[in-house]
Amino acid sequence: MFSPEDELQLANKGIAKEKLETQLLNFEKGFPYAHLQQAATPGNGIVVLNNEQISDYIHYYEKQLATIKALKFVPASGAASRMFKRLSEFLEAHVHNAHYLRTYYPDVAAFMHHLSKFAFYEELKTCIEKDGETIEDLLQKEQYNKIILYLLTPLGLNYGNLPKALLSFHRYAENTRTAFEEHLVEGVAYAKNVQNEVAVHFTISPEHKSAFIEKMNHVLPIYEDAFSVTFKLSFSEQKPSTDTIAVNENNEIIRNEDGSMLFRPGGHGALIENLNDCDADIIFIKNIDNVVVDTLKQSTYTYKKALAGLLLSIQAATFDLLKKLDGNVDDATLKIIEDFAKNTLYIHVPSRYAVAPKEEKIAFWKKSLNRPIRVCGMVKNEGEPGGGPFWVLNEQNEESLQVVESSQIDYKNKLQERIAVKASHFNPVDIVCATKNMHGEKFYLPDFVDPKTGFISSKSKDGKTLKAQELPGLWNGAMANWISIFVQVPISTFNPVKTVNDLLRKEHQA
Repeated sequence: MFSPEDELQLANKGIAKEKLETQLLNFEKGFPYAHLQQAATPGNGIVVLNNEQISDYIHYYEKQLATIKALKFVPASGAASRMFKRLSEFLEAHVHNAHYLRTYYPDVAAFMHHLSKFAFYEELKTCIEKDGETIEDLLQKEQYNKIILYLLTPLGLNYGNLPKALLSFHRYAENTRTAFEEHLVEGVAYAKNVQNEVAVHFTISPEHKSAFIEKMNHVLPIYEDAFSVTFKLSFSEQKPSTDTIAVNENNEIIRNEDGSMLFRPGGHGALIENLNDCDADIIFIKNIDNVVVDTLKQSTYTYKKALAGLLLSIQAATFDLLKKLDGNVDDATLKIIEDFAKNTLYIHVPSRYAVAPKEEKIAFWKKSLNRPIRVCGMVKNEGEPGGGPFWVLNEQNEESLQVVESSQIDYKNKLQERIAVKASHFNPVDIVCATKNMHGEKFYLPDFVDPKTGFISSKSKDGKTLKAQELPGLWNGAMANWISIFVQVPISTFNPVKTVNDLLRKEHQA
């Protein structure tokens, strides 16, 4: 039962009552696990490009840039607090003994030992000196707690309350760059049009909007002058209508002190709405923390353009087949479509297709080919966390290529576990996509989401446990019904920063 106040709250957030009831039902019933058929591997769901193909696709993409609009889409709302989790834990432990630090917090000890190597070192040093102390003195006296306070809190840089995008990631001879700036530099290399314009879209949290605008106003003239381009920057926030309800262990709605219902952000899957609002012919998607210093960017540029060329060539061929389906379709044309769909688009036809009349076959291909297309880079599995590429069976007994997160896999099922551990690649979130149909009209992307691929997570608020609901992830369930092509890309294109010490890797040291 919902009170008039509840209904008003739902209306203000743009959430239909039926949608909330579905969320509550999901808590009761849970979400089904993915039904893995087999891991996608090179030659069986993962394309491996040779040097000649890479060169050809790059050339094709660069030629197409004269007539298409490219956009770089960067999810950048993630808070940096998780990067500094161990530093925060050390701070809360009130440890002052250096031996204890090295024994129980070796990662914090490593952080302090290499402090001068971080791009933010000079900024941190200046903050400390403003208060009449020196960073060298604090290190010598082993006053590590004070250094962390200056790094994470408003006493100094306040990094614990900033988004990852606005942290100084890389130090160069002339300056330092935030992750935000590195994405601008990347955009110049593969998203610049013939008018020397670079369109980049960042999804951000509302509480950080002013900080992003301030940063943009400061750095944009610098990079526009350095690269002789004009940046077309845009920002969006996660929509309130994508928030999900929080419940207690009995699946009862949790309420705030004022009696209003407690909602939580629905996870990165909510960003399918933001992506849906973007207008471009080709869209590059890459996480905010996956950037490298200039000397190591070339492999990223190479494969970004190659994936884009592959996508556009596949899209052109698909559009050509859709045009043929509007004409007089003979058996030879159907055979061409079937071969292309199987060998290039990795579309498996259902068993009933073989005995279906021609009209049904034509209708099947019109629906199957008229979808958004994504080309996803896949990296060889070397122990990094991330979802993987699999052949998955849906409830209609249809097999398709999917990105599957570990939370979607039933590891208690021995057969599913055996398939999961055979995964040779994982998803680094390196996606190029096309979201328009053959007439240049945008697809409505929420129509292609698989709502059954969400999951339930356990959170806490005010010391109490609550259950939260994550929407189907942006690159798995939210794109489950797209045409998906998986391509092997080198590990050098994947360099995320999950903890602050990841910035000590050579990929982040200029």
